[in-house]
Amino acid sequence: MEHTRLSTKGQVILPKAIRRSRQWKPGQELIVEESNNGVLLRAAKPFPAGRIEELLGCTGYKGRRKSLQDMQRAIAKGAKSAS
Repeated sequence: MEHTRLSTKGQVILPKAIRRSRQWKPGQELIVEESNNGVLLRAAKPFPAGRIEELLGCTGYKGRRKSLQDMQRAIAKGAKSAS
């Protein structure tokens, strides 16, 4: 088990062995989660780049485009029926 310290700026240096085993390079984005046992660091996985047509196409919706007002009305209707 290795130890590290919290700097006056709130920075933590991860031991080199851990950075090497995780293949974390400078600039690696990390997700920080608080738990009952301490703090968990996980590598953030960025979404792959894609065109908007490819990303929207995965929804399977084939009808006419919905406006923001259409979506707001549908949300309000759903919220009203749920209560």
